[in-house]
Amino acid sequence: MASPTHQTDQRPSPAAGSPLAIELRKINKRFGPVHANKDIDLAVKRGSVHGIVGENGAGKSTLMSILYGFYHADSGEVLVGGQPVTINNSSDALALGIGMVHQHFMLVDNFTVIENVILGAEDSALLDPSIDKARRELQRLADEYGLAVPADAVIEDLSVGQQQRVEILKALYRGADILILDEPTGVLTPAEADHLFKVLETLRDEGKTIILITHKLREIMAITDTVSVMRQGEMVATLETTQTSPEQLAELMVGRRVLLRVEKGPAKPGEVLLEIENLVVADDLGTERVKGVSLSVRAGEILGIAGVAGNGQSELLEAVAGMRAVRSGAIRLNGEDVTAQDEDSAADLRRKGLAHVPEDRLRMGLVTNFYEWENAILGYHGEARYGKGVMLNVDAARAEARRQIEKFDIRPADTDLKTANFSGGNQQKIVLAREMERDPDVLIVGQPTRGVDIGAIEFIHGQIVKMRDAGKAILLVSVELDEIRALSDRIVVLFDGRIVGEADPETADEGELGLLMAGVNQKEAGR
Repeated sequence: MASPTHQTDQRPSPAAGSPLAIELRKINKRFGPVHANKDIDLAVKRGSVHGIVGENGAGKSTLMSILYGFYHADSGEVLVGGQPVTINNSSDALALGIGMVHQHFMLVDNFTVIENVILGAEDSALLDPSIDKARRELQRLADEYGLAVPADAVIEDLSVGQQQRVEILKALYRGADILILDEPTGVLTPAEADHLFKVLETLRDEGKTIILITHKLREIMAITDTVSVMRQGEMVATLETTQTSPEQLAELMVGRRVLLRVEKGPAKPGEVLLEIENLVVADDLGTERVKGVSLSVRAGEILGIAGVAGNGQSELLEAVAGMRAVRSGAIRLNGEDVTAQDEDSAADLRRKGLAHVPEDRLRMGLVTNFYEWENAILGYHGEARYGKGVMLNVDAARAEARRQIEKFDIRPADTDLKTANFSGGNQQKIVLAREMERDPDVLIVGQPTRGVDIGAIEFIHGQIVKMRDAGKAILLVSVELDEIRALSDRIVVLFDGRIVGEADPETADEGELGLLMAGVNQKEAGR
């Protein structure tokens, strides 16, 4: 079917007998001294789901950005349907039938679904005819691919899973035959992820071609037909999914064997070190996000908080860390009430034995324009070992930074490098090293492996378990259900600011936790 938009369809007629939807030949791209893509060859079969995996910085996003017109390759050739093409921008890509669903949705929150779908694809200045035509086409697409979403709903009122459907509908409405999806399940419940996979299977069966970028090897094994592995800017392997395994893919990604499971013995919980009672916390606009939460964490255990992002986890962590005012309720650390709020409360909590790894390392955990050694002591720079008053003992700070670099394998091992120049995984290690090495009684950690590659995930998980085994109390928040299940000794599920259930990670299955994450209580989940 031709694109229903006004945009000129530029896709070439497929070369006779060509089974390929996309072919990239000898693609090279440099950013200054960084060779992001090195002679990349990639062939994607028409009507298939093709996965692309690799560590942070492997070049996956750069390669897809070239295909979608965000970047121009320094050299190499792109073929669509067996014919050479030039893609200068995203409009060219769309005209060639290539659509992209970004990890962070490109939607206008206060527009309706139908307004977002036609935005930039209007037939004329008169919107009514465009909207009427779009409404009919959206209904057809929804029926054909299982993408039902209310056309007149405002985006900000939709669930994350529904918003993602809108992004897919946008691409299909513009006539996309090839869909690129970047980490599409990062903010979905298990049920929403399962629905997405069914949609992708339907799209594939209808002849669409899907390119899936994900770091979740379980998803690669579940949904893809073929998988390509990138490492350090190079394409190191392309395999039929049925002929490989998560272990082989992990080894290809990292260049060494990787332990994909978390090795930990049974917890030996001791006394309660952190206690939260009937906590109510509001966001910056005054809307209550934490609504009467009560929980406790004991020495020698990891309490995991599961839930889809945006259900109060961020506000809860910030309140416990002393960074956000508490509307009501109590927080006790080592039996002491620490709910009093003032500008020094976070620093006071650090002195009393609480360490905090924030969810957003760039916004809250690091000053990226500071050197690595400065970030290595950030928040602890007032300690006596670093000097007194305004006089900072830089040698002592650098020595501590070097010790953290060695222990946490932070790369490059350069204390005088600006933190902005480290990869995301190494930035995360800088924050973790700083907080964990203070020997806190309680560690609260949000999204410990967000944006972190598989080799660093293995290391970070190991460090968290070591802290637990050393008798520390750990409150863990993660949207990664596999991570929560693997690390936690107990799990509570947060939905709409309330705890809706508690589960044993040894016995709770993904379906049960998924229902809780969708707001279904334990009694209903057990039916």
